[in-house]
Amino acid sequence: MTRACVIGAGFGGLALAVRLQSAGIETTLIEARDKVGGRGYAWERDGFTFDAGPTVITDPACLKELWALSGSDIAQDVELMPVMPFYRLNWADGVTFDYSNDEAALRREIARIAPDDLAGYDDFLHYSAGVFQEGYVKLGHEAFLNFSSMIKAAPALARYQAWRSVYSIVSSYVSSPKLREALSFHTLLVGGNPMTTSAIYALIHKLEKDGGVWWARGGTNKLAQGMAALFERLGGTVMLGDPVVQVHTVGDRVTEVETNSGWKQRFDAIASNGDIVHTYRDLLSGSLRGREMGRKLAAKRFSPSLFLVHFGLEGTWPGIPHHTILFGPRYKGLLEDIYQHGVLPRDFSIYLHHPTVTDPSMAPEGHSTFYALIPVAHMGKLPIDWDEVGPELETRVLDEVGRRLIPDIHERIVTKFHYAPTDFAHDLAAYQGSAFSLEPILTQSAWFRGHNRDDGLKNFYLAGAGTHPGAGIPGVVGSAKATAKLMLEDLK
Repeated sequence: MTRACVIGAGFGGLALAVRLQSAGIETTLIEARDKVGGRGYAWERDGFTFDAGPTVITDPACLKELWALSGSDIAQDVELMPVMPFYRLNWADGVTFDYSNDEAALRREIARIAPDDLAGYDDFLHYSAGVFQEGYVKLGHEAFLNFSSMIKAAPALARYQAWRSVYSIVSSYVSSPKLREALSFHTLLVGGNPMTTSAIYALIHKLEKDGGVWWARGGTNKLAQGMAALFERLGGTVMLGDPVVQVHTVGDRVTEVETNSGWKQRFDAIASNGDIVHTYRDLLSGSLRGREMGRKLAAKRFSPSLFLVHFGLEGTWPGIPHHTILFGPRYKGLLEDIYQHGVLPRDFSIYLHHPTVTDPSMAPEGHSTFYALIPVAHMGKLPIDWDEVGPELETRVLDEVGRRLIPDIHERIVTKFHYAPTDFAHDLAAYQGSAFSLEPILTQSAWFRGHNRDDGLKNFYLAGAGTHPGAGIPGVVGSAKATAKLMLEDLK
């Protein structure tokens, strides 16, 4: 029997394990933490369920496909609930904008804040549809293993001016500063700076428009648990709470996985869904290839980290939608502070997650679950003491949510805790505490990103945010599809 190992039970690792097991490969999935999910972890405190993130589920078709491989239905394990509006954008001057795929409602919103940009918005949608077809449908699930594959893709990328940034492309279609922010902020959800991320990522609009935005009842971690349940029903093995400490090699092949408990097992193929620097620098530290790649990757540009405040409140807020973006007074300057200067600004933009408006099961009756998230520079750019800064920043974030939306927020708090860059580094072995791995700029995309099969170790593979196509649930599930295809071809 052919045996494979997948290291790391985040969404990419789960999707890869399901694909391998569905194809008859005896697969073992090893996770360092006490439950599956990776960045999609969850905590239960005082009757509240707090998702670690991500909280935006798009392209449900890519998830349903995993169940369909074995003739199953995702509804057996996961209930997907539609979210509407997708996001409410709220600016410091009090203007709001509801973004969704309800075209009539969206056009009314645009006409209200930027009536002169309606025609430009239509042109932008046409651009987004084209780049979606080239960048996601055609290339999103294909492995870029050599430079010639990049050359083949170059004409399409050039046709859509992939060298330009998302913000630059959006600005060429619409002139309203607010609409420019509304149509470019999405890259932040995959770790990209709208001012520098390749215009290819404008495809997110088409992705959301066609597939909608969804929520898994009980929290995003329930999606991870559902994937794990499917994998185990297919005969797969899940090992929890025992981190891999070494992937052993002989010559140009990986041979064996060793965990912290001393467990060892030989496999025909091994794949890592773990942090890409940690994978090479630490797990493959016994090989020259691992040490060399670890040094090389550490020199690349990494996405920022995040600071999250999780809090449970007395009361319910039917007027606060599931996803709200509270823009601060600055856009470009704030992004420069985070991505370039590595400072902790006095102002910030907040992503507010309010799942109980869609799914009351996330909190005790008459209560609400929230988290407030702000992007912050990773630990390599911002080497501060988060134990000292965290409590102060937590208060500032809650104060701002209170000022904008919930005036008596501090009196209503039942439970709260924060999650800082040091937690990403500790819990997820994330290099520099980055929340999204390699920054999604053009020179770190496709062939320039982590390869789905290692160039030197013939039976070692990668999936997840650091590999092609990148972060976000559709991204890592797409990476798993590309990686599984390679593994199944090689294992025949």
